[in-house]
Amino acid sequence: MVQTRSGGSLQATPNGKGKPRMGDSQSPRKRPNNGHVDVERKGPRTAEMTDPSRWRMLDESGRLTWHYLEDDKAARKWPQSVADKWYLGLDTDQPDLPDPKNPLDAVRNGLTFFEKLQLPSGEWGCEYGGPMFLLPGIVITWYVTKTPIPWYVATEIQNYLFARAHPEDGGWGLHIEGESTVFGTSLNYTVLRLVGADPELPAMVKARNTLHRLGGATHAPHWAKFWLSILGVCKWDIVNPIPPEIWLLPDWVPIAPWRWWIHMRQVFLPMGYLFDKKWTGEETDVIRGLRDELFIEKWETIDWAGHRNSIHPGDNYHPKSMALNAVNWALVNVWPWLRPNWVKNRANEWVSKLIDMEDANTDYADLAPVNAALNTVVCYVRDGPGAYSTKRHIERLEDALWVNAEGMFCNGTNGVQCWDTSFLIQAVVDAGLEQDARWRPMLNKALGFLDDQQIRENCVDQAICYRHQRKGAWAFSNKDQGYAVCDCVSEALKSVILLQKTPGYPQLLDDERIFDAVDTLLTYQNKSGACSSYEPTRGSERLEVLNAAEVFGKIMVEYDYVECTTAVVTALSLFKKHWPDHRSKEIDAFVKRSVAWIKTAQQPDGSWYGSWAICYTYATMFALESLESIGEKYNNSYYSKRGCDFLISRQREDGGWSESYRSCEKMVYTEHASGSQVVMTAWALIGLMHGDYPDVEPIKRGIKLIMERQQANGEWEQEAIEGVFNKSCMISYPNYKFTFTMKALGMFATKYPNETVV
Repeated sequence: MVQTRSGGSLQATPNGKGKPRMGDSQSPRKRPNNGHVDVERKGPRTAEMTDPSRWRMLDESGRLTWHYLEDDKAARKWPQSVADKWYLGLDTDQPDLPDPKNPLDAVRNGLTFFEKLQLPSGEWGCEYGGPMFLLPGIVITWYVTKTPIPWYVATEIQNYLFARAHPEDGGWGLHIEGESTVFGTSLNYTVLRLVGADPELPAMVKARNTLHRLGGATHAPHWAKFWLSILGVCKWDIVNPIPPEIWLLPDWVPIAPWRWWIHMRQVFLPMGYLFDKKWTGEETDVIRGLRDELFIEKWETIDWAGHRNSIHPGDNYHPKSMALNAVNWALVNVWPWLRPNWVKNRANEWVSKLIDMEDANTDYADLAPVNAALNTVVCYVRDGPGAYSTKRHIERLEDALWVNAEGMFCNGTNGVQCWDTSFLIQAVVDAGLEQDARWRPMLNKALGFLDDQQIRENCVDQAICYRHQRKGAWAFSNKDQGYAVCDCVSEALKSVILLQKTPGYPQLLDDERIFDAVDTLLTYQNKSGACSSYEPTRGSERLEVLNAAEVFGKIMVEYDYVECTTAVVTALSLFKKHWPDHRSKEIDAFVKRSVAWIKTAQQPDGSWYGSWAICYTYATMFALESLESIGEKYNNSYYSKRGCDFLISRQREDGGWSESYRSCEKMVYTEHASGSQVVMTAWALIGLMHGDYPDVEPIKRGIKLIMERQQANGEWEQEAIEGVFNKSCMISYPNYKFTFTMKALGMFATKYPNETVV
């Protein structure tokens, strides 16, 4: 289980970590005698904070879970690692290193620190937080399934949410840097009540006032209304329909769910089952309290059906279309009179089977925390609390939880292990240090991790459960989760090839396993020539008229992504250099079509829009790498020149780059108010070096900024949030401040060995 420290208002500390007091409470709370929250009670009791020295992260072949050791003997037997301390914001006791005299020295210093964070299985892990709607699903699931919540978990959840409350109005947004919304505030206020927060704490009163100012929970988006109905705080009449019958549509139908983006279909699958059951958890004093606290009207007088489409403008990033509103009206007012029982029963049986297949293919880890929590509730309702499916789900929910200096929260997936490990390997190779004996043990362990995490078989009944080919692939996190993503496959494959083609490294993956990865990559190309993420595009963008989530854009189908396309292009190009005879004509055609698409995606100002990190800087880096892979650079390519010129035009006076998440939302380049960021600076420099920008001076200025920001022990401090998904939700990639900074420094050192920076 997870941990964290913090509370009401963040206090600045030398290492940038906040240590707020829990809800501005005046006196510490005692934990219950049994050490667990009583879900029947008026609210769990908690301590004001846990002892951070008792938290440990367990690495079981890439499965990362947090544990709190209350027993002194157990704590002595299992000492904290440097990684544990770093995750928790504790002093890592790492020594100051010699001042770097050049960029390569800075890489070595960075590796000296980052090596200490390598986990026993060979990977790097870290938090993957940011979204503020994930933890509520898990806590609500615990509550309605009557799962005991340890006092230390309840304590640190409270600490995190109080730490992340908006500094001015006390609410919560869609993500940690966002403005307060009904979605974030209603759900996270609910979480605090479920884990024992006193509703009269000053921080709770402040959050409640903000929620009421925004219209109360009746003005929450669809997903919030759904969770609050599961809890029994709302009535099901407020939820727009989610008919399980849609899963009975033949595959040829243009709106059939198998055509949807994987996250949408895996979320709406269990939602449909639970919506049909109209199931709610047991009514408790806390539930009755929330009915009084979340709404501006008296609960008994609320017109639930009349508020189905009520939503605050700040939550309504993607308003429902007229077509969706018409469909919803028909599903509410007409379909119930026509719906035969045999259709209802058949739909629920098929949905239930698809849920079981998702659970079986991931050992109950599931695609991500949203559908994992929903599937848990389905199994509890369908199979009962004592069933293996329910118990295993409850265990697996821990995989997504994380602890940092602020408290406990939920990651976007069950980790970043394969993804971040791949980038570390490439950073070392870009610096020319892969043959340095100093780093071989670290790299051997990393290679061993990727060897272990390669997915060796396709899903059972792959076609029946609508899963894409995955044999030979890698997931974003680990093989348990088991969802191949084309850029994750590509970055891992590149890392394996780079090391195994370096003398002295073990040949852990034979040619057949390499070919399996390539064969899977070759299935990802869309008709446009581009690549998407989990699978090729299956449906039309017109399906966005059925986007019911409201808070996200571009969510219904897979789209063409510059970042994913580049990753596949560069992986296939590297592969062909070493295996020129394996499907070479197909690879050539694939690369040619992909790069042609990348050229068409260039914006008028020379940039490319990024979908998985912020934003134009990130995607332009990848696009310039794609162009380099076919020999196009600044001096011979119209597209590369425009991309480089765009980056140069955005360089700041201090030599850095600074892009805000607002770029993702507005689709206009927007600078971050806090100034230059080392991660964005690294991305811009990498792009410029791939484009062979002819003037080294701007590049030197950026390199100098990265070196100046490096701490004496070799690390870089956390700055603004780095990642994004679905245009409106930001997500953290804390390891990027190591992997991409070292990559930029290393590329500079090898490309300009005679240039002096400091």
